[in-house]
Amino acid sequence: MQKQPPNVSPHAFYADVFGFHLVRDGKVIRRSIRDVERYVGREAFIEEVYRRGFRAVENAGQIVIFCNREPVRILRPRSH
Repeated sequence: MQKQPPNVSPHAFYADVFGFHLVRDGKVIRRSIRDVERYVGREAFIEEVYRRGFRAVENAGQIVIFCNREPVRILRPRSH
C-alpha cells in the first residue's frame, strides 16, 4: 500500500487495500488500526473484510487480514 494523503476517500482506501496482489492471491495483509480508523472507520472496515469472506485479527496496533476463506487458528505448543 502506498502512503495515502490525509483526505483520501473511503472508496480509494478500499481500492488500494483490496486491489493489492496479495489479496487476489489469497495471502495475508496488514493495516494499521490508526489508518483504518482515519480513512474508513474500524467497524466499516471489519464489515468489508467479512463481506469479502475474509477473517481478521488485531495485535499491537495492526489488523491482520487473511484474504481467503480458510479457518484461522491460534497456534500453541502442546505443553501449555
